[in-house]
Amino acid sequence: MSRNNKINLSPSSLNIFLDCPRCFWLEKNRDIRRPRGIFPSLPGGMDTVIKKYFDGYRLKNELPPEIEGMVTGKLFPDIAMLEKWRSWKNTNLCYKDTSLAVCLSGALDDCLIENNLHIPLDYKTRGYELRGDPRKYYQTQLDCYCLMLKGSGYEIMDIAYLLYYWPLEVREDGVVKFHVEPIKIETNVESAKKIVKDAALSLYSPMPESSQDCEYCNLVQTRKNE
Repeated sequence: MSRNNKINLSPSSLNIFLDCPRCFWLEKNRDIRRPRGIFPSLPGGMDTVIKKYFDGYRLKNELPPEIEGMVTGKLFPDIAMLEKWRSWKNTNLCYKDTSLAVCLSGALDDCLIENNLHIPLDYKTRGYELRGDPRKYYQTQLDCYCLMLKGSGYEIMDIAYLLYYWPLEVREDGVVKFHVEPIKIETNVESAKKIVKDAALSLYSPMPESSQDCEYCNLVQTRKNE
């Protein structure tokens, strides 16, 4: 890739880079993407319903009662701006490194604010209760959200929340009861900056070797050996 070309990155593409630099390089430089299976529609439907639910409380300048006292601050009040942030096509949240011609952008579910400091809030739906440390899977994503907010001129608090929903029971009237649990995670924008830089520099370099731990690279090699 030439440095005259602009590199567009997202938190999800950086996760691919961290998982396998070769898969990332092929996607960005050759437009060869990892195969994708069928994606269930239920998580997307839940995401839409949760956003509408939160927006109802946003109009009242209140937090939903199930998270009152469990998170910092109040809901970001500007619904019109938030609707832009929620769309990866229309978002104006971005971090730019002009020296590498790279732009990091992406969609953000929601945001809390306290004393003019912004705190990303990301909804997560699961089929069962939380197990393990969510930072293992979502630290980079949350670091990137803070970096994008800061890169767009917003002050941040260096924390973010994952808001988990998982089903508990179905009542006789068909209403599903969910457990709701916010998880506060400390964020590090410098870590996100380094990953952005490393990812961009990798695209200006020769194609990396296959990763021994990458199931996609290994699948290709296995097929070749059959």
